[in-house]
Amino acid sequence: MAIEQPSDDVRRVRREVRDERRQRLYRRAILITVIGNVLLATVKGAVAWVSGSSAVLSDAANSFSDTFYSLFMALGLSMARQPPDRGHPQGHSRFEPLVSFLIAGVMGLAAYAAVREAVLRFRAGGAAIPPGWPVVALVGSAMVKIVMYRLVLEAGREAESPALRASARDNLADVLASLAALVGVGASNLVHPLADPLAGFVVVLWMLRAIWDILSENLGYLTGRGAPPEVTAEIVEAASGVPGVVGVHQVIADHVGPELRVDMHVDVDGGIPLREAHAIGEQVEDRVESLPGVGVAFVHVEPDDG
Repeated sequence: MAIEQPSDDVRRVRREVRDERRQRLYRRAILITVIGNVLLATVKGAVAWVSGSSAVLSDAANSFSDTFYSLFMALGLSMARQPPDRGHPQGHSRFEPLVSFLIAGVMGLAAYAAVREAVLRFRAGGAAIPPGWPVVALVGSAMVKIVMYRLVLEAGREAESPALRASARDNLADVLASLAALVGVGASNLVHPLADPLAGFVVVLWMLRAIWDILSENLGYLTGRGAPPEVTAEIVEAASGVPGVVGVHQVIADHVGPELRVDMHVDVDGGIPLREAHAIGEQVEDRVESLPGVGVAFVHVEPDDG
């Protein structure tokens, strides 16, 4: 028996309105991140080559990994913001955490290269690093990263983007990594030459922590992690505030990529016309989808016989 294919009159792709303001925020944050990381990686790499500082080299490796992170983030966000189509009827938001895993892999390679160099220099006994250009590079890096942190965090909050907020947190961690490298350069002269490779190890630890944060956060986005209880409570409160809603008796909210998909059941007066009940359901959808982090809401309207 042949299976009938859905009619062309049946909508098979979720309707989505392109948010141009959010697109501008993404482009601005990506531009800031890419240009800033390329500049810092180039300058710190040159200073590490000239000075021989293991700490600066580790920090340069971190910046090179951030450059790849920025490029992958640009690619991932571009793919994730594509509208739903027949191949991806719920949208492309899962591409964002998938690319984040690739980013974590690139950062892991940079961390390996940095720790290998630190081990070699530690075994060689370290060296006192002249405090000239290394100090300038590290202080300048910290200042640039503070500016990048504030700008990208602002864009991430306005766009309600977990990826941009994570990128901002990575910039803040890089500030601390540059400061650790700065301490290593100074201590190699004032305390012991081994302080420089030891500071390189500290920088690697910051890189590993950032990798762990990326993996743990995005694993939940890929595997459909549920919404926190406080977010579920906000969803119930938003739905309950719609005129005509008598009660909310089911809310299932899970992640489809970084955004939440909400499936919920609301009760309305069983005696009202179907058209009026449908309008109430649409109001609930609009109100729930306006909440931060919610991508789409499916509302099932049921009669209240109590």
